Amino acid sequence: MVVIRTLQRDVGPMLWGPTCRCGTAAWRGQPLGTSSRQIPADTNFHSASFSKADQPRVLITGGLGQLGVGLANFLRKRFGKDNVILSDIRKPSDHVFRSGPFIYSDILDYKNLREIVVNHRITWLFHYGALLSAAGEANVPLARTVNITGLHNVLDVSVEHNLRLFVPSTIGAFGPSSPRNPTPDLCTQRPRTIYGVSKVHAELMGEYYHYRYGLDFRCLRYPGIISADSQPGGGTTDYAIQIFHDAVKNGKFECNLKPSTRLPMMYIDDCLRATLEVMQAPGEALSMRTYNVNAMSFSPEELAQEVLKHIPEFQIVYNVDSVRQDIADSWPLNFDDSNARKDWGWKHDFDLPELVTTMLNFHGSVSRVAQAN
Repeated sequence: MVVIRTLQRDVGPMLWGPTCRCGTAAWRGQPLGTSSRQIPADTNFHSASFSKADQPRVLITGGLGQLGVGLANFLRKRFGKDNVILSDIRKPSDHVFRSGPFIYSDILDYKNLREIVVNHRITWLFHYGALLSAAGEANVPLARTVNITGLHNVLDVSVEHNLRLFVPSTIGAFGPSSPRNPTPDLCTQRPRTIYGVSKVHAELMGEYYHYRYGLDFRCLRYPGIISADSQPGGGTTDYAIQIFHDAVKNGKFECNLKPSTRLPMMYIDDCLRATLEVMQAPGEALSMRTYNVNAMSFSPEELAQEVLKHIPEFQIVYNVDSVRQDIADSWPLNFDDSNARKDWGWKHDFDLPELVTTMLNFHGSVSRVAQAN
């Protein structure tokens, strides 16, 4: 028998730590943008093309979050270790520091961003600095500063130095008034989280800079991203990562969403490949600048049933977090990513069975090594 309890909690306290992908303090009265430069009205830049002899020079901001390290490793295999620079305001682990170039970068410091771009001859910028959905609701002033002010600085430095800019968006950019099954690229967007609001702002500002100044802006709306080698980072879909940690370690998992809560999901390998593919797509092939991408859609109950096929003694208990549940209930059940598939040939590799097998194999291997040591 499954018992579902509802947990009411206060989201007032400051949330600080690893859930902030580029954390910094929020200041009262700070303007939305910190760059003092004025973009000339006649500014016009064009997309750069890159040959094998002229590989892009890449900067990843907010790089110590769930996706940044994986993206850096993925791009280094393609473009060379020294051509991809990971950055954050936190100190990296020894493993991350040894794996390739890492520098300090504060997205709220426009001068710091500009110096990095100039000194390292950056041509592509991947902007991952953000507070996620649940973390943002716990600290709205900080989320507003990081997610919006930081974005403005990134946009300005990208225009000034003719960068190709990627900014990820999210299922959280939609709200309860959006079509939910499926959710198309273009529809009503009225999110009810500061994370979602900031991502709609990012989509619109990026598209405006593209049409007004010629900025080569590209954006994907990610579903929930599931990664084997990262910890949950404060998002509503984090249960789909934590379940594998707990299944292998304890044989039991406590889920903070209702059993039937269906959300779009994607394995990180597909996510990273989609990100590179849209960045490499010819500009003329893109009919829009912000695309949905999807791979699968499932509920906690369906995920648990798939885990049970591998771990028959696995148990799941539902202890519903009202804040996360309300967020999930306003998000899409399924993404329509037909434009991405048509325009630049997007195609996912991982469905639910492959996802579960891959995740359990990874965590099982890690557990066996830890026990041996």
